[in-house]
Amino acid sequence: MKNTILRFNDAVYRLCIAVAGLSMLTMALIIPWGIFARYVLGSGSSWPEPVAILLMVVFTFFGAAASYRAGAHMAVNMATDRMPPALRQGAAILVQILMAVVCLFMAVKGWKLCANTWNQFLGEMPGLRVGVSYLPIPVGGVLTLLFVLEKLFLGDQSHRRVVRFDLVEESEGAA
Repeated sequence: MKNTILRFNDAVYRLCIAVAGLSMLTMALIIPWGIFARYVLGSGSSWPEPVAILLMVVFTFFGAAASYRAGAHMAVNMATDRMPPALRQGAAILVQILMAVVCLFMAVKGWKLCANTWNQFLGEMPGLRVGVSYLPIPVGGVLTLLFVLEKLFLGDQSHRRVVRFDLVEESEGAA
């Protein structure tokens, strides 16, 4: 059961990295187009800036979830490193519980924000609903909550090698 959960979370982790990376790549392609259109073509496009902002929001929330699982998030350990081991372990559990509360807040309030703004449209992009632009908040909250629960119940996975599905299936079939 544990291996199945870890493999599922590995796939979600890779998906988060792919979405964040694709968002960053797309931003890197869109911004120069906006500059080129404005200064070379003489007529600025209205869509590159709002699209880049939306992609930055996607990058932030998906990247934060992946960063949390990888253990690459910002952490201040100055106080906990000086605690006795038993107290340090209690503090680590408390931190995970508080992180779960923050993730639940993001998921619930983010979903309400999406629902409340669903019938509004972005001024710069009239075809896009405001609720869609807020969607990375609850999705990022749920993804990070998944990794928080993993860390709380299955331990820290940041130093474990993420195994690809095709390699796991081949090795399981050979055994």
